[in-house]
Formats: sequence, C-alpha cells, structure tokens
Amino acid sequence: MSTIRVRITALEIEAKRIYELLVRDFEDDGNPVTVFESSADGREWTAEILLFDMSETEAAALVRDRLGADAFAAPVEAVVLEDINWVEKSLEGLSPVSAGRFFVHGSHDRAKRPLNGIPIEIEAALAFGTGHHGTTSGCLIEIDRLLSRRRYKRLLDLGTGTGVLAIAMALLSRQPVLATDIDPVATRTAEANARHNLAGSLLRTATAAGVDHRIFAEEGPFDLVVANILARPLMRMAAGLARRMTPSATLILSGLRVEDGPRILFAYGAQGFHLARRQNRDGWLTLTLVRGRREP
Repeated sequence: MSTIRVRITALEIEAKRIYELLVRDFEDDGNPVTVFESSADGREWTAEILLFDMSETEAAALVRDRLGADAFAAPVEAVVLEDINWVEKSLEGLSPVSAGRFFVHGSHDRAKRPLNGIPIEIEAALAFGTGHHGTTSGCLIEIDRLLSRRRYKRLLDLGTGTGVLAIAMALLSRQPVLATDIDPVATRTAEANARHNLAGSLLRTATAAGVDHRIFAEEGPFDLVVANILARPLMRMAAGLARRMTPSATLILSGLRVEDGPRILFAYGAQGFHLARRQNRDGWLTLTLVRGRREP
C-alpha cells in the first residue's frame, strides 16, 4: 500500500488554520494529520497529512478539493514515502510507560518490569496504542482507579487498536472483555497481543463499525466501556452506545482535544451521563462519565 505525504507550507496562522481544516475533513478516515514549525525564524509552518493507496497527483488533488478556496494560495507538495512500517519506525527506542499500576513496554525492556506492577508487553504495530500517547495513558490510569474501587462484569474496549486497554481491563478484573475496532488489522493485533500477555482467554475481538454489530447485543449490556477514539465519531454514536450500556454504567472517553470537552459532555449528558472525573494530559482529555449514580 503506497503512502503519500502531502505538505502545505504557509505562515504560522494560516498553516494552523489549514491543519484544523485537514483534521475536520480527514480525521474520520483515519489519516494522520500534523502541523509543525518549518523555518528557522519560526514564521513558516507546515501542515502535513498522510494518504494511502493513491498516486501523488490524486493525493494532492484530493487535498486541494477538500480545502477548496480555504488554501487557495498555499503550495501543495505530495511525495511517495518509502515503503516501510512508519508506525514501527517512529516508535523505535521509546521508553516504557508507567500508568497507574500498569507498565507498558516493548520486548527489549522486559528487564525493567517493576516487581509490584502489571506489565503489558506491546510491540510497535500497525495499530494505535502503546501507552505513550496522553489519551492511552490517561485511560490506563482511569482503568486502574476504577477497577480498584468496584467490580465490573461486562467490559467493552471500543476502538481497541493494539488491545492495550482491553488487556489492562482483563488482567486487572479477570473478567471477559469485548475488544472491537473498525480496522481488521487492529483486531488481529489486539488478539495476538492478548495471547502474548496471557489474556487471550478473556478477550473476544470483533471487527465492527459503530455499535450496531450483533456482537454488542450478544456480549452486552456493558457496565464499563472504554472508547479511545475521536470526538466526532464519539458524538455520532452517543445514543447507540448508551443503548448498549446498563443504567448504572461507567464510561471512559478519550481521543479528545481539550476543546472537544463541552460538546462531548453535552452529547452524553443527553443520554443521562454526567461527569465524574476529568484528566488533561499533554493537551488531551480523558473523561469518566457515569449514569444513574454519583462518582464510582
């Protein structure tokens, strides 16, 4: 599968505005978008997006079409990237992550496992979730806190990625966990990681978009759900996800920028959830919501 890097360089304010437009138009499709300083004097910045399975010409045309007149004067540069595993490449040498009692690490750091922690070994893979991102570590901290206070019987990791959150819930609760993702690569990765971390017997994985797949009815209703996705899909599925949860359920939501907080709280407040806990880690939010009771 070809990977095309499309870059748009402009003055800082303009580049950041283009970045927000790219996020708005492409984030639901799973295309990575970033913005960074690209000149020594700090005046010029570059908005960048990765597109897949198309030519350079098609990628540049798609970005121009999505942006329209909003990026009228900015030059668009598209190049084919070398065919390597960019996720694995970017994660080489990353140090282990401690989040609550969990210690997430690669195989090269097994010797660093703490004696009193819960180790989870996750290698770089074509799926999101190694614990290094603020959303993942925020969810791990909250999983540790919640499962130390209360016993949950039906657990769901929605948008599982590498499966690290589902594995964490399974290891700590010793209860079955359903782990789903829209991407079949992710569900295969999660299943393999669960086996590797001796949690395979507790995890059931499924490739499913949203929450309408029959497996949610078979395994639910859920009393603890973790969804580390993105704001827009979380808002769209608020009503559907609420229907899959018990009247006194706990919901951990992440994958959220700070500015997403109010609209997420409004969407889930309409479904009877209220805020119990809020974490802000590196500009990313993790929200814990409860329904029908006070803080867990």
